[in-house]
Amino acid sequence: MTTLLLPQPNRIHKPPLVPNQRLRKPYRLPVVSAVSGQQLVTSGEVRAVEPREAKTLVSSEGYVLLDVRPAWEREKAHVKGSLHVPLFVEDPDKGPITLLKKWIHLGYIGLWTGQRFTMFNDEFTLRVVEAFPDKKSKVLVACGEGLRSLMAISKLHREGYKSLGWLTGGFNRANEGDFLEIEGPEELKFATIGGASYYFLKLLVLLQSFGKENR
Repeated sequence: MTTLLLPQPNRIHKPPLVPNQRLRKPYRLPVVSAVSGQQLVTSGEVRAVEPREAKTLVSSEGYVLLDVRPAWEREKAHVKGSLHVPLFVEDPDKGPITLLKKWIHLGYIGLWTGQRFTMFNDEFTLRVVEAFPDKKSKVLVACGEGLRSLMAISKLHREGYKSLGWLTGGFNRANEGDFLEIEGPEELKFATIGGASYYFLKLLVLLQSFGKENR
């Protein structure tokens, strides 16, 4: 006679045991309960800040601007006085599998966008905590388009920071005058753009200005 096992109601799911040769006993995969950055913004736990409002928050409300873009984007343009802790860094691995991935990335994404093959910065949270040991610190998190900064605020909120702001749409939506002073050779809103798309953008801007002059 075969016994049919039915799922038990209200039973807490336990992660599967994972054998590890380095450990004497098997261990369980950790259960991560992280709230997404978008949920935090939607619920109001994280303050959504338009680029035109950022200058006031920094100068009058005591917020510090945290730039989480990779170094090659920041070098093009950044807000003077902002703190830089990249969420992603270039993957230094030169193993055959990673090199293959880098070639695929270059062909599909890198040549057009100029973005490099990256990995999570394992020291991101550590560096932020070193800069802001007080978890009540007011931190305005920003990136190029707003996606990486959403990931960053999720990490920081889980770390205990509750006075977070998110730059809506990232620096790409910033206009001249939204920040007090910009350093770097490019416009802040164009710093994320690279590769072939950068030259396409420059050509488009040139054609637009040429069209205005001939009106």
